[in-house]
Amino acid sequence: MITFSAFGRSIGRRCAGNSKPYFSQLFTPESNLRSPNSSLWQYQNLRTLLLQSESECVKLHKLSDSDSGIVEVNLDRPGVKNAIGKDMLRGLQSSFEAISGDPTANVLMICSSVPRVFCAGADLKERKIMSSAEVQAYVNSLRSTFLYLEELDIPTVAVIEGAALGGGLEMALSCDLRICGEDAVLGLPETGLAIMPGAGGTQRLPRLVGKSVAKELIFTGRKVGGREAVSIGLVNHCVPHGEAHLKALEIARNINQKAPLAIRMAKRAINKGLEADRVSALALEEECYERLLNTKDRLEGLAAFAEKRKPKYTGE
Repeated sequence: MITFSAFGRSIGRRCAGNSKPYFSQLFTPESNLRSPNSSLWQYQNLRTLLLQSESECVKLHKLSDSDSGIVEVNLDRPGVKNAIGKDMLRGLQSSFEAISGDPTANVLMICSSVPRVFCAGADLKERKIMSSAEVQAYVNSLRSTFLYLEELDIPTVAVIEGAALGGGLEMALSCDLRICGEDAVLGLPETGLAIMPGAGGTQRLPRLVGKSVAKELIFTGRKVGGREAVSIGLVNHCVPHGEAHLKALEIARNINQKAPLAIRMAKRAINKGLEADRVSALALEEECYERLLNTKDRLEGLAAFAEKRKPKYTGE
């Protein structure tokens, strides 16, 4: 049986110095995968084995009826406050790949099935028995997984009730939107353990709250509550305890009513545009806009407006 640690070491090496998620590195031309002796063939089969291994810690749920198009990923590891161990990481990877390949998915919500906790971060008990090389491979895989989440072409929403710490907050930072309850506790406490945020926290947090505030939170490991989190721009909305899912679902339903292709192009223009200079970013906006001009949905939107009715978008 292939162990996850061996797979982790292999993907860790492949991810080193590469900004793309390791998932994308495994999609290669068919001609390169024909030989069972080729490393590419072996990687592809490792990936298949990984995706076939279901995790009990992560549950993928597609909403139905009027909410068709909204997908939920539920974290469910109550004994350790949803700490991200190898099995949960495998479940997250599998779920995100499934969503990426589902053309009917329009919005993703990441939720917790465990009361009063979103995700406590990495599984430190599991981490304690890892070698340094295994820890590095695990963190590389975690970073790649969150980058893959960030680069999904549909909107993503983190639904935070209770603790979102370390890797748990880094996962939330990888989402487009964050909704929290008043009792939420958010922080990156890694420096207190003689390490630092390694799954994107040092890059995504300052882009949200500013360099100075991010440095204070990371250097001190200070945790913030829901009200402070919304005041510094760390989350989009802070609602009474127990109502974060309702608020997130309200936003997801609003997004789900819009034209899917328009949402995808808007997300691409924003995310990629922020990485470019102003002129290049405006050119990207023009390109994304042009890709919507000949869609059936654009014609449907105009027709619905003229006929004073709700549009029925199909994503075409």
